[in-house]
Amino acid sequence: MMNVLLVEDDIDLATTIVDYLEIESIECDHASNGLMGLNLIESNPYQMIILDINMPKMDGLTLCSTLREKGMDIPILMLTARDSLENKLQGFEAGSDDYLVKPFAMKELVARVQVLAKRRSGEVKKLSAGDLSLDLAQHKASLKQTTLKLSPIAFKLLEVLVRACPKTVSRQQLIQQVWGDEQPDSNSLKVHIHHVRKQLDVEQSNVKLETVSGVGFAIKVNHEGIQA
Repeated sequence: MMNVLLVEDDIDLATTIVDYLEIESIECDHASNGLMGLNLIESNPYQMIILDINMPKMDGLTLCSTLREKGMDIPILMLTARDSLENKLQGFEAGSDDYLVKPFAMKELVARVQVLAKRRSGEVKKLSAGDLSLDLAQHKASLKQTTLKLSPIAFKLLEVLVRACPKTVSRQQLIQQVWGDEQPDSNSLKVHIHHVRKQLDVEQSNVKLETVSGVGFAIKVNHEGIQA
């Protein structure tokens, strides 16, 4: 079952939306303010977010931009009474993927939810893990403000690992996400992993690429101290 999050402070509207989505076999959690929504998003693997703008504690635009700054590529649908072009542009600039103005037809909401939930957002421009940062638009990676020398394949491999950080990505998952259906030769993954690991081997960096024996690889960040 599809799992989405609704962040909406109008309890009556929220109840109506949650009930309707469940009829359509879409499981929907609800947060009544932006801060509660942020906490739920950070601890649950939602496929998409339906987000109001005017909310207490943290407004929708701030929540949206915060998620994008954190590198989260969850699709976001803005749901709001603000219908001017300027308001819509503000939503897109904050990192939303779609916009639906109140009042709206529930069937249209369901249709947009189903489309957005099938893909990751293209609004994320940067990813980070500790001292490591990736600029997806320019295909550049930097560690402690030093640009890394990475081939396109190595950059894509690092991107997959950073998106999953701190979770482990299996060898087969890496191969599928980096090379797709074109399987590389037997040593390609090993060579690229070695190259990425060497690039991350910077004195006093808190990021390292770990090999998880028998499983795969993971980017790990030492939050307690500095890696030698």
